[in-house]
Parts: sequence; structure tokens; C-alpha cells
Amino acid sequence: MSFVDNQELSSAWSSVCAELQSVLGDAVVNNWISPVIPEKLEDGVLYLLAPNAFWRDWVRNNYELKILRVCSRRYPEIVSLELKVVTDARQGFSAPLSVDNQVESANPSSDNSFGISLDPDLTFDKFVVGKPNELAYAAALRVAESDKVAFNPLFLYGGVGLGKTHLMHAIAWSIKARDKKRTIAYMSAEKFMYQFIRSVRYKDTMAFKEQFRSVDVLMIDDIQFICGKESTQEEFFHTFNTLVDNNRQVIVSADKSPSDLEGMEERLKSRLGWGLVADIHPTTYELRLGILQSKAASASVAIPDKVLEFIAHKITSNIRELEGALNRVVASATLIGRQVTIDSARDVLADLLRTNSRKVTIEEIQKKVASHYAIKLSDMFSAKRSRQIALPRQVAMYLSKKLTTMSLPEIGKNFGGKDHTTVLHAVRKIDESMQNDVNLSEDIKLLIKILQR
Repeated sequence: MSFVDNQELSSAWSSVCAELQSVLGDAVVNNWISPVIPEKLEDGVLYLLAPNAFWRDWVRNNYELKILRVCSRRYPEIVSLELKVVTDARQGFSAPLSVDNQVESANPSSDNSFGISLDPDLTFDKFVVGKPNELAYAAALRVAESDKVAFNPLFLYGGVGLGKTHLMHAIAWSIKARDKKRTIAYMSAEKFMYQFIRSVRYKDTMAFKEQFRSVDVLMIDDIQFICGKESTQEEFFHTFNTLVDNNRQVIVSADKSPSDLEGMEERLKSRLGWGLVADIHPTTYELRLGILQSKAASASVAIPDKVLEFIAHKITSNIRELEGALNRVVASATLIGRQVTIDSARDVLADLLRTNSRKVTIEEIQKKVASHYAIKLSDMFSAKRSRQIALPRQVAMYLSKKLTTMSLPEIGKNFGGKDHTTVLHAVRKIDESMQNDVNLSEDIKLLIKILQR
């Protein structure tokens, strides 16, 4: 396919963004990827425009490789990406809504909210309750339905895809349904940081402070993102105190409890633990089956109970992946007309079943790669730069990113405290080298097979 005009290029980019939602999640795509616009495709390079240098660097360091993979798979003529900063307003760039603008929503009940649009499917009546999440659900419902501040803050924490964001959206929907005049600020911690940096850059911090400190409800998703960000923590600390002192509700979510947030100031950890800390545990078989039954009830095809039980037993990682597995089975039945059986489900979900049956750790990867290349395990953590050591270390970093759910900073820590940019460079280097180096490509394939046995 060749892009003959900007409309075709924009359409192609929209389809890439849609696929990236299943890879990166809706929040990341909506907050960071969708606002980036394609400028042109030239000599295999897709040029993308970001609103500023911070935005460009953030996308480049965290999402560029995954964007390129989706682009290349859909459109083979795209071989690389080039992220640029918009410098000319005539290019037609429309920057994302700032914190002092209200987000327009398809549902008028969120007119007094800003930050992100609320998902109409993420409500309390569509949240399946079980032992792993019953405390978090009850606390969220109490906060949403109380005329007075029940717990301040309400701190929800748990692993990826266990329902934190669902409860956050449900609280916001419920509050707006009860009192449309209450103002709600709901956004991810990284969006909060971006808005703060933007206000500093444009010398508009007073407007930023007034906007956030005047809301009735402040909701921040994934607060762990500001760990290590001293200036952002400082601003959030004062915003938090102002709201609590004025009896305004604060609701926060994270992947760990306040006391376990490394890189978070002690005084902020203490504040976050003031109210009610409610954790969401990994799903049980009963909860997974209940979720599948709830989703299957509204599916376009009938899903036998035995198939639901099979999926609930096999897909154990998180709710997001569980629902994705059911969607695949339904799509196979509706698009291909294949009968829904355990065997057909096993075929459709083959890759997910492999992933869930074998969890690979970074330690295993380091051991197998060191053995394969006949180097010492300690070389994985060293600063040696000889090719004999550097290549295996880069391979191990590449496989860590490919086979685990660890972030770039987390992977770096497991390689002797390397910076996340070092890991990103290694991933890019191996990805590029595999295109031309047949031996390296075969090595990678062999190591993946060994690790996923």
C-alpha cells in the first residue's frame, strides 16, 4: 500500500492506534499515542509529529519500538519511525486538551469532569465481585455513594488488569449521576506530571494550582509513575494537603501499597496511607469464571459452560487478558463460523495458553543466554563493553523485554542498575541486527524456544 495523500496516511495511523490499544492499553494510547499525528511517509520512514520535546522523548523512550512493530506488520513499507516536534502551526497540529479545558464526553453527566473521558462500560453494575476484590469494591462504592468524605484518601492497589481502573471509572460515573455539579479531575499520574511540566514551561503554575485545588474529587491513576519525580511529587503533595484540608475527596490507584512505593517521598507515603488502603488480589478461578459468564451473557454467540470453565482454568494472569481471550473465541465463531468447543478455543488461544502456562523470569533469561554464549553469569551485570560480553547482554535485555512484563527501568535494575535508555538501545539494536544477521536471528529463536518450554 502507498499513501497518496494525508487522508490515507491519517486513516492508516488511526488503524495503528486502534491495534496499539490491545498492546499498550486504552489509557496510554488515548493520552500519549493518539495525539501524535503522522506528517509523511518518505523512503520507508514514517515521520510523526509530537506537541513538544517532552512528549516526543516520552513516546520515543517508552513506546517507539511497539509502535514500529505494529506499523511494519500492517504496512511493510514502513521500516522506521522519526519523531519530531511540531514547530509550525500551519501543519495542522491540534494539541491535546490541557488541564484547564474540560474534556468533552459522549455522556453529558461528565461535563464537569476533566482529564480523560470515562468509559461507559466501566460501571459498578458491570463489575464482578469476588473475594479478591470485595474490599476494594465495597470501599469504592461507599466513597461513590457517600454525601460526606468517607475515606481520605481511598487508595486502591493491585497488579495489572485486576480492576483498579474499572473501579475508578465506576466511582466517577456514580458521583456524576448523583450530583452533576461536583467537579471531578480524573487522569493518570503521567498526565498529571505532563500538565505540571507544561504549566512550569509556560509560566502558568498558578492556573494549574487553582484548577486542581478547586475540584471536589481528585482521582489519579497509577500514582507509582511519579516515583522518583521530585518536583511532581512536591506539587502533588501540596495539592493533596489542600484538598484533604478542605474536605475534598482524593482517590488514588497504584500497583503497590503506599509503603512499598520505591522512590516516593516518605511524607507522601504517609499521606497516601492516611485513609483506607484496599488491595485487589490476583483472581481466583471462581472470580474468573464469574467474569466470563457475565461477559458471555451479552455475547453474540452462545458459549458452552465447559468452554468458559476451560478459559477460566487456563488464563490466570489478569482480567484484561481473560476478557481478551473470550473476545477471540467469540470473534472466531462469528467471523469464521467455527463451532465453539474446547478444541476450537484451544486453537484460537494457543499463544495465550503458552504464555500463561510458562512464566519466564529475567534470572532464567540471563542464565540461559550466558550459557548459550559461554560467558559468566556475572558478565550480565558488569560494565564490560567488549563485543563478546556486550552482545549476549543486549540479547538478554531484548528477551527480557519480549518475554516478561517488566518495564525498561525494571529490566535495567536487573542488569546491574543499568539506565532504561541502555535497555532501550539494546532492544533497538538487537531488533535491527536480526533483520540482517541470520545467525543472530536463529540464536534468538532458539533461546525463545528453550525459555518457553
